[in-house]
Amino acid sequence: MALPRPHRFDVYIAAGGLLGGLLLVGIGLGTRPSSDPMTLFDGPWPVLVPLTVLAGCELLRRTAPRTALLAGTAAICADLVTQGNLATILMFTDVVYAAVLYGPLASARRIQWITGLLTVAGTLVPFAVWRVPEALLIGVVVGVVAYAPAATGWIVRNHRDAAEAARLRAEQTALLAEMDRTQAVTAERARMARELHDMVANHLSAIAIHSTAALSIDDPATSREALSVIRENSVDGLAEMRRLIGILRDGDNEPAAVPTLDGLTALVDGARANGLDVTLDAGHHDAVPAPVELAAYRIVQESLTNALKHACPGRVRVSLAERDGELTVAVSSPYGDRDGPRAPGSGAGLVGMRERAALLGGTFAAGPDGPHWTVRATLPLREGVPE
Repeated sequence: MALPRPHRFDVYIAAGGLLGGLLLVGIGLGTRPSSDPMTLFDGPWPVLVPLTVLAGCELLRRTAPRTALLAGTAAICADLVTQGNLATILMFTDVVYAAVLYGPLASARRIQWITGLLTVAGTLVPFAVWRVPEALLIGVVVGVVAYAPAATGWIVRNHRDAAEAARLRAEQTALLAEMDRTQAVTAERARMARELHDMVANHLSAIAIHSTAALSIDDPATSREALSVIRENSVDGLAEMRRLIGILRDGDNEPAAVPTLDGLTALVDGARANGLDVTLDAGHHDAVPAPVELAAYRIVQESLTNALKHACPGRVRVSLAERDGELTVAVSSPYGDRDGPRAPGSGAGLVGMRERAALLGGTFAAGPDGPHWTVRATLPLREGVPE
């Protein structure tokens, strides 16, 4: 199995430690004299073995920290029976630090416990055996060489993990903010598309139908009547477009008039002027929330537009009824083959009506009902309905 490639910085540490240790060996500077009872192998050559092993461990401090720690522990134990080398000790402290910082979390915890127990044992056992204050220095050395690097690595690891968690939270917050912005933009675009369709489609449909009639019927009176309707719808359509552009313009602080149920009479009168036979039964209803009024008005408006484009000759019935905290809007028009001119449709009107009802928590249905095409929407009147 091939060993992982060492990090460049680890190579620099290993080379620096090895060269520093060789320099100390060259000038004859060790941690113990040859006469020390612990020195079983005196001379410069035995010192080189643990020095070289720990230099190799430094190469693995980041890529294989547990392997480096095990080999380094064996090397530092071997260094204890030689004259010793300060570079070997320093490299071992770095290996302990790296094992806690880069190793698995469970290993990092175990290393802290083990080095802490070794420090306590290195303090109490020699003092209990020799009964001299100098014996306490052994525990101090063990703590400096083993426990202090482990504790430092643990502190740095905690700060690193906290910084990484904070970075991830910031990225998640930014992602959620971007998602919210995208959803808000999408919802606003859908709302403006519904408004644009509902405000202008009625007038453009009337223009298309009457212009087709004027072109297909060679009668001056009919053509003049059709052109009059076309002009009226063109003027009204331009007014609606200007109103919508005014809403979209930045800095337009003038309040825009929102259609209400009181405007249904004028809406029906306009449909009659365009050639529809329409009856309105508004019924009795209490105060209706503004979002429900707007949705009901737009549903009736779009239903009349569809009737103008697609319905057969006959009566179109518009009815509104309030019952059990709900406002029911129903528009029924003759359904079947049509001989006269038709205006093209894209289906966006049905989509818009269904979206308006869904946004308020209501229901919507449209389809043939015997000889009629019926549009029915049920809108809740409770307070706090979503806009």
